[in-house]
Amino acid sequence: MIEPGEYGEVARLTVEAYRVDGQLEASPEYADVLADVAGRTAAADVLVAVQDGAVLGAVTFTLPGGAYAEVSRDGEAEFRTLAVDPAAQRRGVARALVRACVERAAELGCRALVICVRDDNPGAHALYTQFGFERDPSLDWSPVPRVNLLGLRLRLAVLAR
Repeated sequence: MIEPGEYGEVARLTVEAYRVDGQLEASPEYADVLADVAGRTAAADVLVAVQDGAVLGAVTFTLPGGAYAEVSRDGEAEFRTLAVDPAAQRRGVARALVRACVERAAELGCRALVICVRDDNPGAHALYTQFGFERDPSLDWSPVPRVNLLGLRLRLAVLAR
């Protein structure tokens, strides 16, 4: 979980990761949403990847009905704004953050974990496929013109308590 002293670094790396990846071209104002780490933390869980005191990446984890939930339904968890500092990419940081979301959703007894990914982001699709996420077109949507988000769902084994 994020600490208040990490908000500035998470804001910086998230905006930079989205900018470098071209994800702010169609909607530059989305940078303001990405930079509002305090707002995200107040409404959802922000998980961070830290190594040797350096924040390498972050992701927002939420349940249905929360301010940052977009497509999750009852019994599901959702994550979004997954970002890795461009200087730390290709080192397994994104994989560790996804794994943390999967584990958190399972711990909470969720039946599934969902995410929406830009249709033009093959790297993210490949990562999520490795975890077993499957396409769910019922979750597809477009927040702004020229941004098409494709829904993915990972079914989780629910343990009897």
